Amino acid sequence: MPSLAVLLFSPLIVLLAYVIFGISGFGSTLIATPLLAHFFPIKFVIPLVVLLDCAATLRQAVKLRSGVYKRELLPLLPFLVAGMLIGVFLLVRVSGEILLLCLGVFASAYGIYYALRHGSVFRLARWTAAPIGLFAGTTSALFGVGGPLYVMYLTGRGATPDHIRATLPVIFIFTTVGRIALFAATGLFSVEVLATAAALLPVMVLGLYCGNRLHLNLAREIVVRVIGGLLVVSGVSLVFRAI
Repeated sequence: MPSLAVLLFSPLIVLLAYVIFGISGFGSTLIATPLLAHFFPIKFVIPLVVLLDCAATLRQAVKLRSGVYKRELLPLLPFLVAGMLIGVFLLVRVSGEILLLCLGVFASAYGIYYALRHGSVFRLARWTAAPIGLFAGTTSALFGVGGPLYVMYLTGRGATPDHIRATLPVIFIFTTVGRIALFAATGLFSVEVLATAAALLPVMVLGLYCGNRLHLNLAREIVVRVIGGLLVVSGVSLVFRAI
């Protein structure tokens, strides 16, 4: 029987994660994975979140398909596939304690970047699709976290915030479907993971609905800084827990 803390906080974490996803087009796994890792083993959390993300991204991609930044998708795809294969291999082979420590460091670093960054944008060359796609694919499979790297690449290639919000769900469909296939092949989906995902699905839908409604009323920069602050707190706590 799950504890009271698990029953209370897990739905709240999922709700917050998908409110943010509805507002910004990314951030669900950045929030959900580190926070849920306080209540569940990391190798339980990652396949759980990918199932919720699959449903959320399908809905967002259909809703926002007209604004997709198509010309920058194709260069990323082969490197994303290669990165996901590397990430799933590491997820199966590396111990949960090491993964938890790496996730804490990863989340803290991204949190500091998003909390402190300014509005300036670096232009990126087309060839950067290779290293960014490879690393993003690896972290997507390993931690369920690749959104910030996709945002960095698309922004550096001239995408507008609306382009990014529409394009990210399409990328996430590709990565989540790929990860689901790889996770299923490696036996990472247990009955408990599937049951928990089904129980949290209505909460995800509610969060997505609220986020889409709030999208027009909140500045994206404020949302990004909130994500950054939450990630720093969560990431540092995961590092201490792993140590």
